[in-house]
Amino acid sequence: MSFQPIIVGSGLVAWQFLRSTRDVQQASFDASPSLVRDTDYFAEKIAGITTAENLVADRRLLRVALGAFGLQDDIDSKFFIRKLLEEGTTATDALANKLADERYKAMTRSFGFDRLGGPRTGYPDFAEEIIAKFRAQQFEVAVGEQDNALRLSLALQRSLPEIGSAAVSNDTKWFRIMGNQPLRTVFEGALGLPSSLGQLDIDQQLEVFKDKAAARFGSSDVSELSAHETLAKIAQTYLLQEQVKDFKAAGTGQIALTLLQNLPRWDAL
Repeated sequence: MSFQPIIVGSGLVAWQFLRSTRDVQQASFDASPSLVRDTDYFAEKIAGITTAENLVADRRLLRVALGAFGLQDDIDSKFFIRKLLEEGTTATDALANKLADERYKAMTRSFGFDRLGGPRTGYPDFAEEIIAKFRAQQFEVAVGEQDNALRLSLALQRSLPEIGSAAVSNDTKWFRIMGNQPLRTVFEGALGLPSSLGQLDIDQQLEVFKDKAAARFGSSDVSELSAHETLAKIAQTYLLQEQVKDFKAAGTGQIALTLLQNLPRWDAL
């Protein structure tokens, strides 16, 4: 039987426990027989994959490739994935560049089947790079089976620093956040934004996100928001808001008020 992450309590309590035990739990999870079989197979075979057609034809390899980017639900969409990978990201009219979900672009860019010098699959560190992403994503999926808010908080801690350190403009970083559904959900929750925000023009959405982030967290610079201390504030605020919504739904406003009054000091987290 595969190792199942242990979740104690809910909301902020569960988050603190998960953070304090993450390394031990991740190690146990990574040792699960099914995960080991998949990752060992990927490490052995991926260097020999030179085309998108080869990749989508091997379901075991494709499962790891998609799972590394949180796209495991597309495992049966072989034509779609092949087209994405074959077109790459270099051409402005490539399919990956037209999709709102930034995860497709990240996957396509990582494999690089459109590169003149050949795909990245043969690079010495490529297999371990994808396997590390796959392990982290699968752990998050397992956590999400018990508590989806915790899963999204883990996704925030993994993905936001990557975006924050990218050599692109701050607006581009925000567009990547807005195009990554797990990250967008966390920011909408932490900033108290309605999901209907997505109906606005994309540039208007950008300004709303930046203005709200500056007001609540003191900065709209993604590189600053992804710093350890602020990253912790975002996750804590999101989880608190989720708890408040749950309590309101249950008609227990007083408990929600108590949670707000007893919110831990950021500098103690």
